[in-house]
Amino acid sequence: MEPLNARSMLDAAASAAARPADQTFVERRRRLSAAALEVVNQKVARAYSPIVITGFVRLIDFALLSLVGIAVYVGYVMPLAGGFSWVYPAEIVAVAVAAVVCFQAADIYQVQLFRGQLRQMTRMISSWSFVFLLFIGVSFFAKFGSEMSRLWLAAFYFLGLAALIAERLVLRSLVRAWAREGRLDRRTIIVGSDRNGEQLVEALKAQDDSDIHVLGVFDDRNDSRALDTCAGARKLGKVDDIVEFARRTRVDLVLFALPISAETRILEMLKKLWVLPVDIRLSAHTNKLRFRPRSYSYLGEVPTLDVFEAPITDWDLVMKWLFDRVVGGIALLAALPIMGLVALAVKLDSPGPVLFRQKRFGFNNERIDVYKFRSMYHHQADPTASKVVTKNDPRVTRVGRFIRKTSLDELPQLFNVVFSGNLSLVGPRPHAVQGKLQSRLFDEAVDGYFARHRVKPGISGWAQINGWRGEIDNEEKIQKRVEFDLYYIENWSVLFDLVILLKTPISLLTKNENAY
Repeated sequence: MEPLNARSMLDAAASAAARPADQTFVERRRRLSAAALEVVNQKVARAYSPIVITGFVRLIDFALLSLVGIAVYVGYVMPLAGGFSWVYPAEIVAVAVAAVVCFQAADIYQVQLFRGQLRQMTRMISSWSFVFLLFIGVSFFAKFGSEMSRLWLAAFYFLGLAALIAERLVLRSLVRAWAREGRLDRRTIIVGSDRNGEQLVEALKAQDDSDIHVLGVFDDRNDSRALDTCAGARKLGKVDDIVEFARRTRVDLVLFALPISAETRILEMLKKLWVLPVDIRLSAHTNKLRFRPRSYSYLGEVPTLDVFEAPITDWDLVMKWLFDRVVGGIALLAALPIMGLVALAVKLDSPGPVLFRQKRFGFNNERIDVYKFRSMYHHQADPTASKVVTKNDPRVTRVGRFIRKTSLDELPQLFNVVFSGNLSLVGPRPHAVQGKLQSRLFDEAVDGYFARHRVKPGISGWAQINGWRGEIDNEEKIQKRVEFDLYYIENWSVLFDLVILLKTPISLLTKNENAY
């Protein structure tokens, strides 16, 4: 199967759009089965990334060992030496780095190992001891062992070991608590409730220390091949129900239990599911055709083929969160005087509140409240944006025309970025939930429209700085917005966000002909 991307899926969905115009709207509001609702109504904790957890543990190990070594040096060696020397701190950092490298080589940076005690402790003690033996050997052959304090060396070893053991005990209790809360689980749904699906569920459940939590199975078939339960996993509905199900509860992975030979059927299903911010994989556990080992990604020992990956995850998500909070906080402080002047102008221009709150689409199609400076007369406000603002719209105030043209009305959304976190500085613009092209909702006008909600919406975006902002009065404008938004999602980086932010002021001055 050829690799798929958002553009190819958008083209495929458009070419196969032989369905009523309002079917997407109906699909979003599908009624789930009783079994599916039972899962949806369960309390679900926010997931923690194992990659980020292990990364932080590496940083903590390095910092902890460095602090122990420096504390022993400052408390014992410096008073005797009569002053500070860079030799000891350099050696301390070298030992801390070597320890992290050895821990990595011993394969103890695994969340599954953090849950246990004996295995990780024995490996950690062995690795820490090896690092010191290596350090002593290097010191001997380099002939500077006589310059090292033996008491400092012994204290560094034993205190460092005690600190590592204490850290691992705290980490063990934290990881076990997170596991009980389901924060480390990969909440998975299986597509295919036949014998292949049953074998897949059995294979996943048979693995020790697996983080896969099978929520249930989905299948369109109602004949004898479709089972009501697959190895204890209940059938929750049809494939069309997955989009609604995944938007009402946390789903991390969609796993197809269908053979590769069913390519046409798989593609039809992917046209419906690719808009979700989840990993989508094709199980290869029953396929007789085998590819090279590196072609597979594994869930324990179950081979899978990656089809779609959730965008902006793990460390990328941490970097984007930091970027939003740090840069957004600076931008908010810098914009406060301007916001004060705009608020005063809005208040003096027409009666009514200064701020305007509107329901918009957020991440994974959630409804969020977005704040703007009021640009319309209060008695003609349109919270659902059911009517598009047009040129010389009589509902817009004098100040409103100016702040809409310059996008100053969007400045209060910085509070969404910094405090509520439901917006990013950069991302697809959050459209109003009743935004329409003529008489059709946006998701009815463009196939794959909701794929833009696989990431958080933003104050500025790639589509906006390329001129696709303001009034949407024809299909090309909404189509181009979606295309540019999908390009942004597939090519995201912190540098890309920075470039878009730097180009935003220029775009506001030169590409505002559609902003009314």
